[in-house]
This record gives sequence, structure tokens and C-alpha cells, in this order.
Amino acid sequence: MGSLFSKKPQSKVTEQDKAVLQLKSTRDKIRQYQKRSEATLEKDRQLAKQLLQNGKKDRAKLLLRKKRFIEEQLTKTDGTLENIEKMIQDIEFAQIEMKVVDSLKVGNEALKQINEMLSIEDVERILDETQEAAEKQREIDALLSGGILTDEDESAVEEELDALIAAAVEKQLPEAPSAAENPEVELPDVPETLPEPAKEKVKTKERVAMPAS
Repeated sequence: MGSLFSKKPQSKVTEQDKAVLQLKSTRDKIRQYQKRSEATLEKDRQLAKQLLQNGKKDRAKLLLRKKRFIEEQLTKTDGTLENIEKMIQDIEFAQIEMKVVDSLKVGNEALKQINEMLSIEDVERILDETQEAAEKQREIDALLSGGILTDEDESAVEEELDALIAAAVEKQLPEAPSAAENPEVELPDVPETLPEPAKEKVKTKERVAMPAS
């Protein structure tokens, strides 16, 4: 029993995953080869210089030929690496596309099942039932609040409301004062004779004006 529950689920490794893994392994081996070859080139270059200094021209020439061969191999490995990298990217992108397609298939099947479970007739029936339930609820509310008003009753209510509003506005307007509350103001009569101070001023002006003539 314990061994059954302790068994690990098997990993789903596809052929595409194996191909990508193998390509990446090959890529890493090529990079290691390039690194070793570059180190060998540097050693051969230094050794060729030493042989020339020692007068061993033939051996120096042989090392340079070897160096040239390694450089050509490195150039080829660069192209191989580029192809491997491109193939890895293509496979990984294709795997992503496959997952997208699978997801779309699952979503499409789920949508079909939902459409089969809920048809247009069912939607129309549910909407009709909802409308009937709402109308029934309105009737119950009207009965509980005292009955249903007819169109004539609604018109009478509107007229009564307008009359109340007009009466309230008229009550707020100020009333015009009556004649008893606001009698006409009588103006004083114009006096026929001047007051005494005014007469003195006139006489003074006449006395001042006489010598000038």
C-alpha cells in the first residue's frame, strides 16, 4: 500500500523535448570544442614564434599549417552552431504553437457544451419568466399599498398636485398695500412771503449794489 501512494507521477516527455535536449547537448559540446581550439591556436602561435627564433623554420611552418586548419574548423563550427540555435528556437516555438492550438480546442469544446446546455429557446423562456415575475411583483406591491390607480386617477392626482404647487407659490408672493394702510403723503404749501432772514439778505445785497451804479 505504501509503495502505491509513494509512486511518483510519470513525467510527460515528448519526442520534441528529447530532440531539443539532444540539440542543446550538441551545441554545448561544440562550444567546448571551440574553447579548446582557441587555446590550442594561441599555444601554436607562441610556439611558432619560438621556433623561428631558434631557426627552426620548417617546424614553425608546420605549426602554422595546423593553426590554419583549426581556424577553418572553427569557422565551420560557427555555422553549425548558428543552425543548431535556429533549430532549437523553431522547435520550442512550434511547441508553444501546439499548446496554443490545444488550448483553443479545449476552449471551443467547452463553448460548444455551454451552447448545447443553454439554447436560444431556453434564454427566451427565462426572459419571459423573469418579465412575468416582475409584473406579478408589481401587482402585489400595488395591492399591498392600497390598490391599482387607473389613468383617470393618475390624471386627477397630477391636477391636484399642480393646484397645491400654484397655491403655495401664490402664498409666498407679497400682497400690495391698501389705501388705508398707506395714505397719500401731503406735501407742505409753498409760502407766499420770504422768512425774516431771507429778507435781510436781500436788503444787504441791494445796499452793496447801489454804490456800484
